Amino acid sequence: MVQVLQASKVTLSQLRQRFNVSEAENPQFFTEWVGVDSEVSQADLAAIARIRSNFKYLLEEPPLLEEAVKMVVLSRLLDLAEFYQPPFRIRPEAVVEVSSTDGDGTTIRGAVDVLVVSGQLWVLAIEAKMTTFSLNVALPQALSYMLASSQPVTFGLLTNGAEFAFVKLEKGDSPQFALSRTFSLYAPANELAEVLKILRHLGQQLISD
Repeated sequence: MVQVLQASKVTLSQLRQRFNVSEAENPQFFTEWVGVDSEVSQADLAAIARIRSNFKYLLEEPPLLEEAVKMVVLSRLLDLAEFYQPPFRIRPEAVVEVSSTDGDGTTIRGAVDVLVVSGQLWVLAIEAKMTTFSLNVALPQALSYMLASSQPVTFGLLTNGAEFAFVKLEKGDSPQFALSRTFSLYAPANELAEVLKILRHLGQQLISD
């Protein structure tokens, strides 16, 4: 009998047991986000400052729900990172599923909030959560979607609107993942600039691979 799990309710323990997923211990496993020196223009910085201002204003009347996070923060970031331009395509609410590798009939099914693709390649699976949620809540769901990709390596961005973290997944018999550090919209320097740099860097890298 096939057991269907909703991606939004999957835990890391279930991914470990049924898909053999583990966190990479090698600090060199995920270096793509480190030391990115992409240029950000004055126009970029002005746009980032406006995103931050809009978000903080909306927080004055909580809760700021997932749809608002996507509209106010994610949509603008994806635009600045040029993911609305060729060769990328945006597929909101794409339904995906992945079946267990151990043959127990388990299937995880769910809808990705925003999926960025280049041709038929998945390049970023993005999870937006309500601002009261920790990024850890979004990690198992994002990994579930990334496991469904036909690509051997995928990257994701986790955000609750105020905080951001990148995740890398390498597939295989024993899939491994790793997280970047957390970037905060509330940091004095507005770390959205770093998030934008990494988004652009990953996009260009995946195009060239």
